Amino acid sequence: MATIPLTKRGAELLKQELHRLKTIERPAVVNAIAEARAQGDLSENAEYDAAKDKQGFIEGRILEIESKLAQAQIIDPAALNAGGKVVFGSTVELEEEDSGDAVTYQIVGEDEADLKQGRISVGSPIARALIGKEAGDVAEVQAPGGLRRYEVVDVRYI
Repeated sequence: MATIPLTKRGAELLKQELHRLKTIERPAVVNAIAEARAQGDLSENAEYDAAKDKQGFIEGRILEIESKLAQAQIIDPAALNAGGKVVFGSTVELEEEDSGDAVTYQIVGEDEADLKQGRISVGSPIARALIGKEAGDVAEVQAPGGLRRYEVVDVRYI
């Protein structure tokens, strides 16, 4: 069984979602099914069908989260000592060579990725190009618009 890398923050978010699904969402959908059953004929009961669909989604998501947490390798970026190299969990400040634009990304697991928040998946092309680099190194990334070159300005473990 392969491990799934998660930052400490990402694991905590999954645990919170699991708790919400089990304590709030699951009981609410069970009540909705009971109310729909009380209305009588289930063959043409749209509320019943919708509640059963939602129940299936919730149960599937619970199983998915439990599986991910069971396989998780939780990494605390603040505890990393990677000698200045870009690794999973590190925060990387980059400068695009052509435009001079500065960007900062944290490399996280795929469930945690959110580009608007500056978090990119470890499996993304840019993260794969950055892994193992140090400040001063240049990473080449094949983007849809062509080859882009990024200089690693700083690597932090926060």
